[in-house]
Amino acid sequence: MRLFECGTLVPGCEWHTRANDDAEVVRRVVEHMRAAHGETVIRENMVENIKARIRNEATAA
Repeated sequence: MRLFECGTLVPGCEWHTRANDDAEVVRRVVEHMRAAHGETVIRENMVENIKARIRNEATAA
């Protein structure tokens, strides 16, 4: 299972998501960034920053 914790990108945000693959994690994070943080344009560097912070849930603890 892959894990993303928004607080690693947006300090203070406690939202997180899990999915079987990185593509689904990125899709969910982009949706969250738009809804919760008001991001209207998700640039490629933002996607790269998201991908860099996705990790295996087993090693996250």
